[in-house]
Amino acid sequence: MLARVRELRLGVNIDHVATIRNARGGRHPDPLRAAHMAVAAGADGITAHLREDRRHISDTDMARLKAELTRPLNFEMAATEEMVAIALRHVPNACCLVPERREERTTEGGLDVIGGGVGLSEAVARLKGAGIRVSLFIEPDPDVVKASKQIGADIVEFHTGAYANLALADDVDGVASELERLGSAVRLAHECGLEVHAGHGLTYNTVAAVARMPQIVELNIGHFLIGEAIFTGLNEAVSRMRRLMSEARLEVTNKV
Repeated sequence: MLARVRELRLGVNIDHVATIRNARGGRHPDPLRAAHMAVAAGADGITAHLREDRRHISDTDMARLKAELTRPLNFEMAATEEMVAIALRHVPNACCLVPERREERTTEGGLDVIGGGVGLSEAVARLKGAGIRVSLFIEPDPDVVKASKQIGADIVEFHTGAYANLALADDVDGVASELERLGSAVRLAHECGLEVHAGHGLTYNTVAAVARMPQIVELNIGHFLIGEAIFTGLNEAVSRMRRLMSEARLEVTNKV
């Protein structure tokens, strides 16, 4: 048990506001407006993924977000020369390096840190050299955690998609097993001196179990919140997620 349970931050990913905009073209809905609304509703930071094919967030979006945001910007990106150059131009608070395949609908798994080689290590070093905090989006695997520490990452963000999918399928045993795997990796990362984040596929119904892991200091959530915003508004969606996270973290705090 930790002597002190750290506050849990919420990062809101606004990619899919841009997805809706791009379906028709034009300027609406505006991802920057969504970012400002999310911050007003309780978001501690904003995440945006500039994909190589520009399917949602655009270069102009990134420039506007960096120029106008009042909270930290987390730039999700592939570890390519193009994206590193863009990150070095804008210098966001953090860069989260993620795997990227053109044919995928969303990020389907964690980054291949062990097989990333010199290219990945060089990308991490260049970003850190510019004062950018570097996060690696990884599976909850102990070998990958150790490799992330070895190449100099400041942060690891654990891919919670497997847990979220098992919960959606009402697989009770699978959920328990995956949460155990995730918890073990989270504890190891913390012991290695890495800051620990998590995200992907989390909903109102699944966020609490992850939020109760005291070593995790940030959850990044996007698609679900933008979907809920269609029905309840973005303010309510973000506020409710923030409340559920805080309630779950308070349960842990009260046990310390």
